[in-house]
Amino acid sequence: MSQDLTRLTAAQLADGMRAGEYTSTDVTRAHLDRIEATDDVIGSFISVTPDAALATAADVDRRRAAGEDLHPFAGVPVSLKDVVVTAGIRTTAGSKMLEDWVPPYDSTVYAKIKDAGLPVLGKTNMDEFAMGSTTEHSAFGPTRNPWDTTTVPGGSSGGAATSAAAYQAPLAVGTDTGGSVRQPAAFTGTVGVKPTYGSVSRYGIVAMASSLDQVGPLGRTVADAAALHQLLAGHDPRDSTSLSDAVPDFLAAVQAGARDGSLKGKRLGTIRQLSADDYDDGVRAAFTQALELAQQAGAEIVEVDMPSLRYALDAYYLIMPSEASSNLARYDGMRFGLRVEPESGPVTAETVMSATRAAGFGAEVKRRILLGTYALSAGYYDAYYGSAQKVRTLVQRDLAAAFEKADVLVSPTAPTTALPFGMESDDDPMALYLGDAATIPANLAGIPGMSLPAGLANGMPVGFQLLAPAREDARLYEVGSAIEALVTDAAGAPVWAGVPTDYAAESATTSA
Repeated sequence: MSQDLTRLTAAQLADGMRAGEYTSTDVTRAHLDRIEATDDVIGSFISVTPDAALATAADVDRRRAAGEDLHPFAGVPVSLKDVVVTAGIRTTAGSKMLEDWVPPYDSTVYAKIKDAGLPVLGKTNMDEFAMGSTTEHSAFGPTRNPWDTTTVPGGSSGGAATSAAAYQAPLAVGTDTGGSVRQPAAFTGTVGVKPTYGSVSRYGIVAMASSLDQVGPLGRTVADAAALHQLLAGHDPRDSTSLSDAVPDFLAAVQAGARDGSLKGKRLGTIRQLSADDYDDGVRAAFTQALELAQQAGAEIVEVDMPSLRYALDAYYLIMPSEASSNLARYDGMRFGLRVEPESGPVTAETVMSATRAAGFGAEVKRRILLGTYALSAGYYDAYYGSAQKVRTLVQRDLAAAFEKADVLVSPTAPTTALPFGMESDDDPMALYLGDAATIPANLAGIPGMSLPAGLANGMPVGFQLLAPAREDARLYEVGSAIEALVTDAAGAPVWAGVPTDYAAESATTSA
């Protein structure tokens, strides 16, 4: 077969399979071959599942040949962040603590993907327990950015984003707690979406910060992300935070956005507190150009004021580690996960817990557990965690006021393009924490957000972020599709088409 199936979008693959141009087995095998050829360098995957993927593909091919009515994207392969619980397939959360855990049950997300007939290529690499912004904090080694393997892909869903960017998978599932889908999407030139909180089930997702975590889709186009989001969304009685709302037609929103004049009258709000002075020159130039194209297409650009944003980062880095500290308390060497006994001395609950957590958790996880435990401790709860929750309320109010003036809010997704390895050092963790300033408001408020490629700066992708009110995810897809078309037309080709397809046999030299 002369056509490189890995270069097609998920929508193109789905159309081709329905037309009989190729089978799901052809498509799945092509992506597995791509993983085998490139993953020694890129490091997207912790576990690859070729047998299961090909078995699903063969079943889809059989059912399609028999004339069965299948899901529109049946047979299109997908990768899963290794925080998604999968019965019979190792689920590690990127940690030694769960290195050998094979779950006995399925998450709702995985169950929906299986029911729809999407072959799962494997489980992708991530910062340990989703704590990090570079995918350097994984017990299984770092993931490298396919645009430049000396740079990071972002995190914590770095493996998911690179699997899509490096043509290893047309679709990927990640999770976003403070930007962990959107920031890797920005760094790798892909589209990443954080849905409205509660619109995609968290049942069977290894928890980090339960009031902030949200499963989200990644793909190379807005339409592909919309299709995966459509599949994943919906009420789940096993998730107490799950919304009962009907799922909007995201693909219809994409089609509406692709029509000429779709941006006419749309109000795009820039946030005064996310000043352009905070961004690298190349990022600012790409964002400004995309904004100008939107204005030329009929969008109205307005500025909104969100005074609470000056405190949002601090509030997030109190709420998130506090919830993480509580969620990770179960990994104590006795109830769940790894067990390590002390090398000498008595074997007691205290010594086993100490030895297990010392061996099983990495430095970043330990740092956040310490921060969270301190914030929740007697005498400090009100001053830290309680105050952070008050700031969260102010952020929600400021966003609600902003959406009275704008249909969507826009900003660069990250202040820089992909960073070199070693920036997220133990000596200065705040250097990376500050990069979350534009993404964390969506998680604090529970609203949907999207990052899509807006062009390149010094040869590396720049992310364009859209935020919409809660339950208005379809609005992101409509406006995002329109922006995507404008940027693509300006560049002459999709941003993601520029990623290298071949990699040197030896791994890039990094400090990781």
